[in-house]
Amino acid sequence: MGFPELLSAGLLFLLLFIAGFVGLKLKVPNVVFYILAGVIVASFITDTHLLHFAGEVGIVLLFFMLGMEFPIKQLLNVAKKVMSAGVLDVVLCFGVTVAICLLMGLDMIPSLIIGGVAYATSSSITAKMLESSKRMANPESEFMLGLLIFEDLVAPILVAILVGLTAGTAITYSSMSLLLIKVLALIVGALILGRFLFSKLGPVFDRYMNHEIFLLFVIGLALAYGGLALYLDLSEVLGTTITFSEGIPMVPLLITLIVWSIIAKLIVGYFGGQWYGLSKKVALRAGLSLTQRGEFSIIIATLATGMIQAFSSIFILISAMIGILLFQFAPTISKKLMKQQNKRKVVLD
Repeated sequence: MGFPELLSAGLLFLLLFIAGFVGLKLKVPNVVFYILAGVIVASFITDTHLLHFAGEVGIVLLFFMLGMEFPIKQLLNVAKKVMSAGVLDVVLCFGVTVAICLLMGLDMIPSLIIGGVAYATSSSITAKMLESSKRMANPESEFMLGLLIFEDLVAPILVAILVGLTAGTAITYSSMSLLLIKVLALIVGALILGRFLFSKLGPVFDRYMNHEIFLLFVIGLALAYGGLALYLDLSEVLGTTITFSEGIPMVPLLITLIVWSIIAKLIVGYFGGQWYGLSKKVALRAGLSLTQRGEFSIIIATLATGMIQAFSSIFILISAMIGILLFQFAPTISKKLMKQQNKRKVVLD
């Protein structure tokens, strides 16, 4: 006799509470311990219907909250300032990663999924680390947050495209065009809602902001809009279960991509930061602080199945752990490397 769904849900939330509490005490972003909790419970889960639905709700609310963090004007202004670095980020972290996967024998769709997993830096981990390490006032923080905003704009579109490509239909110009039209229509619809509905009803929202019915309205609107995406076939395979039951697959590729993912973010931070106006040392510090992957990578990993999903899950976990360590030691490492470079210049002169 299996556990009732209500009991399973309660135990799962208690486990997440314990994981979050441990993260709080250790001053490590909660998402890392949530991933570890997912690894632990994955092998005990037999009925994933409830977890699948919870995953869909969680992903929709995640995207909604990311959109609520910044006004659209601020999003566009900051994205313009980091455009060059953002394009370099897409080319190196997504494009080159896809090329590496293809060269090592993977098919196109799995390569695109892994490229998507390796693309975006974790917004939640990075923002939490900036705050906890008291680096929010540092000169590199604006560049880093700007790049994260750029990725937060690109990643949902990338997710939608990858979902369409993994839906089992043939990839044609017409299907790609239709998919892009659907994505653009949803974006335009969201902008119209924000520009006209919310601006016109501002006084009403201010009056009921602290009332529970406003929370119901916000969650209902977010889920309804996410459901519209499902209705348009822009998202069909969402969930949050991570499993390593098949062991560690494709170890050579895993090691290669972990090393490359760190190098790629270092390049983006170092050169992109200098294009933004940062000094070499500060730009290097930014690059060392951008290597961790997180929430968007998890979302994209759920589009895969079997070996590719296990591979992606391990990649996310390792990159998150290494990224946190590099973030912590970024000031020390960048300072030492710049000192060595300056000494070499003096010797050469």
